[in-house]
Amino acid sequence: RQIMRVQLFIPCFVDQLYPDTAWNMVRILEKCGCTVHYNPEQTCCGQPAFNAGYWDECASVAAKFAGDFDTGDYIVAPGGSCTGFVRNYFDKLQNGLHPVQKQLFEFTEFLTKVLGIKDVGAELQGRAVYHDACGALRECGIKDAPRELLQHVKGLELSETDDCEVCCGFGGTFAVKFESISAAMAEQK
Repeated sequence: RQIMRVQLFIPCFVDQLYPDTAWNMVRILEKCGCTVHYNPEQTCCGQPAFNAGYWDECASVAAKFAGDFDTGDYIVAPGGSCTGFVRNYFDKLQNGLHPVQKQLFEFTEFLTKVLGIKDVGAELQGRAVYHDACGALRECGIKDAPRELLQHVKGLELSETDDCEVCCGFGGTFAVKFESISAAMAEQK
C-alpha cells in the first residue's frame, strides 16, 4: 500500500473535550498507511461565528483555516459538522470555491471512500447503536461509512433504531440558545 500524506484538522470541541479521539484517529490513520501531519497553528473553521450571524468575522477565520491547510493534501477531521460547514459554505465566504472544500473529509468517510478500508482490525465485545450526527448526515451525506466500519468490528453487535435520522437536539449553539427545545428533542430521541 502506498503511503499517503494527510493533514489532521481537530475541531474545537474535540480539542477541548475529547483529545483522545484525535490521538486514536492518528493511530488508525498511521495503521492504514498514512503519514499524518498536524499544523499547530490551526484554529477554528469559523462555524460558530457563521451560525451566530457574524459572517464578516467568520470570513477572516475561514481565510486563516484555508491558509493553514494550503498544502494540497487530504485533510481529515473527526466530525461531520465542521467538514460540512467547510464544504457547503466556504465558497460563500471566500467568493468562490476554495480547494480545501474538496480536500476535507470526515474520518469514516476518508477511510471507506478514499482509502477503501472497511476493516481496521478493531474488536469490542458488546452491543451498540450508531447515532447519525446531523452534520455528517445532513451536511455531508454520510450514513453508510460509519456503519460499514462498525460492521467489521469483531464482537460488536450493531443495531439500528427506528428514529436513527431524527435530530437529538444538540446542534452546537442551538442547544445553548434554545435550551428547552434542545432538551425536549433529546428527551424524545
